[in-house]
Amino acid sequence: MMEMYPRGGRVILHVDMNSFYASVEAAYDSSLKGKPLAIAGNVEERRGIIVTCSYEARKFGVKTAMPLWEAKKLCPELIVKKPNFERYRAASIGMFEILRQYSELVEPVSIDEGYLDITESTGFESPMKLVETIQKRILEQLDLPCSIGVAPNKFLAKMASNMKKPMGITILRKRDIKNVLWPMDIEQMHGVGSKTAEKLRNLNIHKIGDLANGNEVQIRSLLGINGTRLIERANGVDLRRVDPDAVSDFKSIGNSTTLPKDTTNQLELFRVIEKLSEKVSVRLKNKQVLATTISITIRYKDRKTFTRSKKLENPLSGKEEIAEFSKKLFLKHWTGDAVRLLGITGTDLVEQKEAVKQLDLFSFEKDAKKEPLINAMQKLREKYGDSIIEHANNRPLKKENHTIGTDTSFNKDFLRNFNDKEK
Repeated sequence: MMEMYPRGGRVILHVDMNSFYASVEAAYDSSLKGKPLAIAGNVEERRGIIVTCSYEARKFGVKTAMPLWEAKKLCPELIVKKPNFERYRAASIGMFEILRQYSELVEPVSIDEGYLDITESTGFESPMKLVETIQKRILEQLDLPCSIGVAPNKFLAKMASNMKKPMGITILRKRDIKNVLWPMDIEQMHGVGSKTAEKLRNLNIHKIGDLANGNEVQIRSLLGINGTRLIERANGVDLRRVDPDAVSDFKSIGNSTTLPKDTTNQLELFRVIEKLSEKVSVRLKNKQVLATTISITIRYKDRKTFTRSKKLENPLSGKEEIAEFSKKLFLKHWTGDAVRLLGITGTDLVEQKEAVKQLDLFSFEKDAKKEPLINAMQKLREKYGDSIIEHANNRPLKKENHTIGTDTSFNKDFLRNFNDKEK
């Protein structure tokens, strides 16, 4: 079998479950199979949005993140189900248990997708036979369809898995990049969002091939180090390994909510910010991290959405601090028009024990008074370990309730406890 693998290279799979939530519901209730089905939060309210939908619903133009009222207008026969997170979690654990039977190198990316390095896997006639077996087993044992991308690295595997849905298997080799990858629109490239695509189009970069052959100095000046990374990806270069421990990495923690009605009332908007800040604070403390940057997202009545962020002088996780900073950031960028959605995100996260507070003229006096206590705590930790004493604010808080529409955290929180499969 090893003769089937590239010499000195890797064979990486990206397994992507097709319409995962809807597929799980159809597997649970076979009467839903073959019908236009959507999973949506807040079904009775205007702010209900489509979380995912079956391929039968997509034929009518129903899409993820579409308002429920609009989806029903496009498809009057649409069946709408509320999300059942425990059901999805159980299905996801089952899927990853199957993947782990073929390789120890399994890296979950979200509840419904992950990478698998099968380079060292043995016992099959060829890598393709192994891929076909994995797809077949997930379908037969869980009654769930998936698409699989096969490539020498994670980026190409991710791009490949998107090419045939549902139930597709796509191989994307480096020699295929010029003919397969480069003709694709820049928006189709993994890692390029709508705003980045707009910036690249201003540089006359419309295709992935344009990016691959673009001026690195010019692109880097526009996008920073991410520009260099995107050029490498467009040329098929991705040195990241499949890392089973990556599920514990956090890049951002955020929550957003669509308001029951569009409003320009500042007090109402401030109350929403306070509630969002509390949710973000709970999740930061549960993960025992602090944010060094706060971002606020504002969506107006006309659906135009703006996200603005600002670096903090000191890392934080408290709800009052997050709310105060978010309100200032909101007022600075709010146009005064009616707001439809608000979101708050903490980014550039650091672990609590690694966070170093930068004292300034305003905080020095207050922190100086705490210095004897801080020194005593430090001596205890040095003698008995980091966990011997904790600040009450640093202790993990109670388990969160997850809902769609008001709380968009389920995927990331699932990953946090992924290795504790029985929880």
